[in-house]
Amino acid sequence: MKRRMLPLTILAFLLVTLALGWNFTARAAYESAPYQVVKKSGNIEIRDYPDLMLAATSSKVASNGRDGSFMRLFRYISGDNESKEKISMTTPVFMEGGVDQPTVSMGFVMPKSVAKQGVPAPTGDGVEIQTRKGGRFAVIRFSGRMDSDLASTHEKKLRQWLREQGLEGEASADTAGYDPPFTPGPFRRNEVLIRIANGSQVQASDDATDPTPDEE
Repeated sequence: MKRRMLPLTILAFLLVTLALGWNFTARAAYESAPYQVVKKSGNIEIRDYPDLMLAATSSKVASNGRDGSFMRLFRYISGDNESKEKISMTTPVFMEGGVDQPTVSMGFVMPKSVAKQGVPAPTGDGVEIQTRKGGRFAVIRFSGRMDSDLASTHEKKLRQWLREQGLEGEASADTAGYDPPFTPGPFRRNEVLIRIANGSQVQASDDATDPTPDEE
C-alpha cells in the first residue's frame, strides 16, 4: 500500500506544480492594471491606483459573465468599435457596484497604449467607455470560484481589518478577477477592493513597492 501511495503523491505534486506554473505564465502574458503597494498584511494590501479607462457593460453577478456581458466586451476589444481596432486583453476584470448587488458594471481595463492614444468608441449595444477613478484602496486577495457569498465573506474580513487599523472604507466594494473562466477554483486570483475614505491616514510599511503587479 505504501509503495502505491508514493507514486500517487508524486503525481499529485507534479500536477499541482504544472497547474501553478501554467497559471502564472498565463497571467504574465497580459498587461495588468498598475498599482503601488503602500502597506501589506498577509493577503491584504493597501494600494494606490491611477485613473483607469474601462470598457464597461452591465452584468448579473451570479452569471459570472454567462449573461452575455463578457461577450459584449470581448466583441468590443475584437474590433466592434469605431476604429475596428483589436485591443489586447488585460487583467483584472473589474466588477463595480457592490458585492451584494444583483447587477453590477463589468469592466475591461484598457491597455496603457490605447488609453494614451484615445479609446475608440463602441459600436455595439450595451458597451460604454468609463473612467475608473484612481485612489487608495484596501484589497484582500483569495482563491476560489467567485460568487456573491465568497465575495461577501472576504469583504467582511477586509472591513474588520480596516476597523482594526483605524481606517474608514467607503460603503461600496468592488471585485476583480484575474483568470480565464476555465481556471480551476484553487488556482484563481480574486480580489475585493474597498476605497479608503478621504482623511484616513495609512502608515506605509517597510515592504511598500513600486507599481509592478505583473510579476505576481
